[in-house]
Amino acid sequence: MVNPFPSVLWALYGLDPEDFQIHQPGSGNINQTFVLQHITKTNGGFVLQQINQQVFKQPEIIVSNIRLAKEYLQKNHPGYLFIAPLPNLNEEDFTLVEDEYWRLLPFVPHTKAFEVLTEPVQAYEAAKQFGKLSRLLAGIPLEKFKASIPRFHDLEWRKQQFDEAWGQAPAVLREQAKEAIEMAKTYAHILQQFKVIEPTLPLRIMHHDTKISNVLLDEQTFKGVCVIDLDTLMPGYFISDLGDMMRTYLCAVDENEPDFKKVRIREDFFKATLEGYLSEMADVLTEQEKELLLFSGKYIVYMQALRFLTDFLQGSMYYPTQYAHQNLDRALNQFRLVEELFQKEKKLEALFQK
Repeated sequence: MVNPFPSVLWALYGLDPEDFQIHQPGSGNINQTFVLQHITKTNGGFVLQQINQQVFKQPEIIVSNIRLAKEYLQKNHPGYLFIAPLPNLNEEDFTLVEDEYWRLLPFVPHTKAFEVLTEPVQAYEAAKQFGKLSRLLAGIPLEKFKASIPRFHDLEWRKQQFDEAWGQAPAVLREQAKEAIEMAKTYAHILQQFKVIEPTLPLRIMHHDTKISNVLLDEQTFKGVCVIDLDTLMPGYFISDLGDMMRTYLCAVDENEPDFKKVRIREDFFKATLEGYLSEMADVLTEQEKELLLFSGKYIVYMQALRFLTDFLQGSMYYPTQYAHQNLDRALNQFRLVEELFQKEKKLEALFQK
């Protein structure tokens, strides 16, 4: 790839563009991500990211939250590998160039960010890494942290957005989404249950985006190495992290699969996810939180289903699509996963009570 960055950006990090090969890994990331691979140094390099200010409207909050966590971990758990931005020559964690925020991160060699889980051990190691980060941050003071995306996992707000979209959508879209709308109503009791239990849940610093691609595993052994993409590191409930793991680790297909018969929970992946997470968090979670392990999956999957359905009813303005009804298919896919969690509830609970 031809060097796409302004020369001042290289200068502020004291780097020579002639020393690096540049490529973009994967696809679909919120932030623009580039790997700078050193031409002569084995395993040498960096990750350079441009922050998406349409999603993160106050990047300075990300800077502050990550810095608070970094300082706490350096003091209390100095051996932990925390992938924080590297300071530029002005000792700034982020670099502002032409009204765009950039950051430079260390490259971790011999690791891989997986897009799809193919073995239960991957689910175990990923869940363990996210649980470890939460455990190590369990004692951190919360008062200086702010939400980098306000109301990110607020189901009540997402339900309000759905209700408004449903009321304002053209009749043709409401008719097309009739099945999904009925499912949204059927599982609305998840929100009512959450309202009852929320006042008793402790706030913690959570990652909030625990999909498999946000953790690095050893490329050969699958051993967990570290968590990445810390933009949504902010106060929340354990439900956010464990629920998102269930949403993205348990099924062999993701939300883009239109054949809903393939949306099935893999029980061995469920067991591995719970075991990995609890290997770190069992002594941190309260007894009530432990009773809500399965509920966390229902909460997050239902919320994501509502988000896809809301976007469809609004004309698919938020989530990119490849065909007209894709967001409706995504919503039905996620409602099917919610259905699976309820249908297999007793069997799944027995797996982590052994």
